[in-house]
Amino acid sequence: MTLHFTPIPTETVRALQAGAPDANGQRPERHVSDGGGNPCRHCLQMIPAGAGMLILAHRPFTRLQPYAESGPIFLCADPCAPGGGPDLPAMLASPDYILRGYSAEERIVYGTGAVVPTARIRAEAEARFADPRVAFLHIRSARNNCFQCRIERL
Repeated sequence: MTLHFTPIPTETVRALQAGAPDANGQRPERHVSDGGGNPCRHCLQMIPAGAGMLILAHRPFTRLQPYAESGPIFLCADPCAPGGGPDLPAMLASPDYILRGYSAEERIVYGTGAVVPTARIRAEAEARFADPRVAFLHIRSARNNCFQCRIERL
C-alpha cells in the first residue's frame, strides 16, 4: 500500500503567513523559534532556532461538524516548500503519536484511534486503511492532541 503524508495545503499556509485569520478568527501570533520542538505543519520539518514562526488555531477539516476539532499548530513565518510524500516526516520526533481514522464525511471512525510508537506509524496506518470506512488518518500529538499531518492512501 502506498501512503502519502500530507501537509496543510500551501494556499492555506500562504494566506496565514500573510496574516489571514486562523480557525478562531484571529491573526496568527508571530514568534521566534527556540528550536525546541516547533514542527511546521507545511514543510513537515522542525522550525530551526532563531527562525520566525507562527502560532495559530487550525481546523484540518473542510466543514464544520461535531468531529471537526481545532487546536494550536506552528508554521514557518516565511514561505517554506511543502513537505509530504511516502516517507515519515522528519518533524515526527516524539516517541509516539495518536493515529486516528476518519470517514469520507470527516467523522472519527471509532476503534481506529490509539497511541502508537513513531516507528510503527506506517504499519499501524496500513492496518487502519484495511477498514473500508477509513478515508484518511490524522497523526496527532500523544501529549496534547495537536494535529501534525494527514495520511492518505494512494
